[in-house]
Amino acid sequence: MSFSDLFDSGFKKRNEDHFASIVRVAMDDGVISNDEKAFLERLARNLDISEGDFKIILEDYKTHPINPPHDYERRLERMYDLARMVYVDHIKGDDEEVLLRKIGVGLGFHPENVKYVVDKALTLVSNGVDLDTFIVEMKNMNK
Repeated sequence: MSFSDLFDSGFKKRNEDHFASIVRVAMDDGVISNDEKAFLERLARNLDISEGDFKIILEDYKTHPINPPHDYERRLERMYDLARMVYVDHIKGDDEEVLLRKIGVGLGFHPENVKYVVDKALTLVSNGVDLDTFIVEMKNMNK
């Protein structure tokens, strides 16, 4: 096995674990709604998760470790990616915010602050900011 094979498999595993964590958040209420399922399908495509792996993860998501990023910037990067996906896919309304809040808590944002994080993230993404601007703005949102 080459070094690049190790890197690729590690990257794939992290994506699967990240996806399984989001599935776990979506399953928190015991049901995956049609909107959540559509979102998960788009997320799986973006994370390069095959249809077969998607089905396996949906069935055994609890066997994957929850690995929210310890680094605040990594959390912001993931929130940026998810907010962009929600914005690009035109998922609108309360369902959008509820799902992003659940995922935000799963990413490690404090439950009392996640509403503000999601609101700011969606505003920034709708204004078309890039990742660097997003991170700066999010870090300074309370100043």
